[in-house]
Amino acid sequence: MKEGKYISLFELNRLVRETIELSMPDEYWVEAELSECRESRGHCYMELIQKDELSATPIAKASAKCWANKWLTIRPYFERTTGQQLHAGMKLLLKVYPQFHEAYGFSWIVSDIDPTYTLGDMARKRQEIIRKLKAEGVFDLQKELQLPMFCQHIAVISSQTAAGYGDFCNQLADNPYGFKFETQLFTAIMQGEGVEQSIINALERIYNHQLSTVNYQFDCVAIIRGGGATSDMSGFDTLALAENVANFPIPIITGIGHERDESILDMISHTRVKTPTAAAAFLISHLKDVLGIIENSQSLITQYAQQKLLTLNSQFSIISESIPRLFSLVKTRQEAKIDSLNNRLLSLMQQKLSIANYQLSTIESKIPMILERRFTNENHRLQIIEERLKTLDPTLLLARGYSITMHNGRAVRDALQLPPGSEIETRLAKGIIHSIIKSV
Repeated sequence: MKEGKYISLFELNRLVRETIELSMPDEYWVEAELSECRESRGHCYMELIQKDELSATPIAKASAKCWANKWLTIRPYFERTTGQQLHAGMKLLLKVYPQFHEAYGFSWIVSDIDPTYTLGDMARKRQEIIRKLKAEGVFDLQKELQLPMFCQHIAVISSQTAAGYGDFCNQLADNPYGFKFETQLFTAIMQGEGVEQSIINALERIYNHQLSTVNYQFDCVAIIRGGGATSDMSGFDTLALAENVANFPIPIITGIGHERDESILDMISHTRVKTPTAAAAFLISHLKDVLGIIENSQSLITQYAQQKLLTLNSQFSIISESIPRLFSLVKTRQEAKIDSLNNRLLSLMQQKLSIANYQLSTIESKIPMILERRFTNENHRLQIIEERLKTLDPTLLLARGYSITMHNGRAVRDALQLPPGSEIETRLAKGIIHSIIKSV
């Protein structure tokens, strides 16, 4: 290398800067996706990216800056027009010019942002989400749910410190009709990049509560947001959140506090109102309508009861007037019936008596013959017994030469039963012999 043939890095970078300034003196409108965005000391620092349409692979990247003197004008106009803050994933149309600094390198300097382009891209994305929801058949699922008549147990998804949450609870508590509402807060992030997942997590907690609790079930869910920036609404326009809300099994009311067109969350919910206080007013009005139905039903029931009483009183009067005539008619019929029964009873009694008398006469005529036959039979039996007794008479045995030995008045059948010295008597056909036992 020849001495004096090199330059310093600063000189090289200045040469690049001068070349860029000479060859690219104009500003350019460029379409890009925002992959990162942050503010520092009033300036806005962006990372831009372009992806392949088929594979979504990044094919170009660049850094961009918007200095405070421009950013203080561009930001409010963009947010007022689009209703959103700059965030990752947003498509932008930026007016830029190149800048190369010897110490900090190359960067695109943003001098303007076209909000109408972003609005168009946002609308396209919203329409794509809506198309997917309708294709899945879930877009109107929430609308098909029936809000309970007595909608008083409410699960609230909101930030605990949000003014809108306090307004919602106060409005319910101080309603002019004295209705009682019970609310339970399920905290969630209501602005910024964490909105989508935070609300989905809150819905999951509510669903688990419904499954685990039998005695205390929620009638509806209120997703409310008040006091936040109306420009930070991108979290409510996501497919995942819309699908979770659409498939939720109880009605969801949204009051997320913004005046622009409906968010997708609003479209998919059961009922959409603008603010948390409007959500409370809706619930109070719903219960008031139910009260009106009850009062109207009460009035109809009263009228029906009164009409029924008039009809029954009229019928009672007619019946009361006809009772004497009916009683006389019934009395005559019953007396005739009693007379008929009495005559039948007398006839039956006479018939029974005649039959009984005939039976008694028949029995009476048969008694002498029966008695005579019975006496004959009994006499014959007595004769037979008498003959049998004669054959058993011991005197006849004695007359034949037999004797009977007695001891203590009883006949002796076994000589061994008589001890020596026992006195016995022997009965003969003629006379009695007394003896003393000496030995056996």
